[in-house]
This record gives sequence, C-alpha cells and structure tokens, in this order.
Amino acid sequence: MLDAASIAPEEIRPLQRIEYDRLVALGWFQDERIELLHGLLVAMSPQGSRHALALSRLVRQLIVALGARAEVRPQCPLAVSDDSEPEPDIAVVAPGDYREAHPTTALLVIEIADASLKRDRGVKARLYAACGIPEYWIVNLVDDMVEIHTDPRADGYQRIMRFESGARVTLVMYPDVTIELNDLL
Repeated sequence: MLDAASIAPEEIRPLQRIEYDRLVALGWFQDERIELLHGLLVAMSPQGSRHALALSRLVRQLIVALGARAEVRPQCPLAVSDDSEPEPDIAVVAPGDYREAHPTTALLVIEIADASLKRDRGVKARLYAACGIPEYWIVNLVDDMVEIHTDPRADGYQRIMRFESGARVTLVMYPDVTIELNDLL
C-alpha cells in the first residue's frame, strides 16, 4: 500500500475540474458518490434518514419561498474553481440556463452534516468563502443546530451564528424569506 506521507506534495498532480468533467461525461465514477475538492476525488458520506428528511424539508421550504427568483439545486455540482466541483446538499443559484455548464457560484449553499461535519466546517467552509458565496449553512445533525456562516473572505467566513430547533432564520440575499428550523432538527 502506498504511504501518502512518503510523497512530496510537489510530486502530486491534482486533477483539474475540466478533466474531471470529461471523465464524468465518459461514464467514469458512475457508481460512486464522489466530489472534486482541491484536485482530489473525495468520497461523499452516505445519507441517513435524518439527513434525507432535513434535505427534503429544506428543499420544499426554499422552493416555495423563493419561487422563480432563484433555482434550488439539491445535490448538484457547483463549478467553483479550476480544481473544485463540490456537490452541496443544496445550492440556491440565480435563475439561468445550466444545460451546458454547472453554475460557478451560489447565493446560498447548505450542507447537511453528520459524518461529514469536520469536512463541512473546514475544507468546504474555506472553499465556499474563498469563492465569495455570501451565505453558507451547516445543518449540524450531531449537535442539533444550524450554523450560518456569512461575510466571506479568502481565508474563511468572518461571522458564524448558531441556531437551535425552534428558531426562525432569515436568508441574507432574500431578507423576506424565513426558514423554520423545527422540522429540520
């Protein structure tokens, strides 16, 4: 077995998003749940019942509240950089024609986290902030709370607010939209 620590970082060649997209188009990775993060293929955690329930309820609330003002894209790729194409649980993007290419940014990204909590708070939070996504939510099923990250900078989000079940939260880009957290946690 290869010991990754024995390879110098400059000897590792990351996969570029355009290469990854070609491989996907050719049928590679068909039976795998993976995403491209900083040039690496990363396995995605399987969904438990709480994850699936939170996802379906959030999607329904967002579609009803936003209507035609935005597209709610559950578990679809975001082409955020040359070496990253994450597949967040939910991305709220501007309306548009995405037949030829995935959106390159979002107005809101939501990750539902249990086993993936460390990755969602670390690698993904820094990635989404560096791309300028104005609002990032982590539906934290481990601690039964929603963490809302705002004020993105190149090194991460500057503001993190935590809300527990029973709270109502308002979207940054759509201040007229309030989401009830009772049904999610």
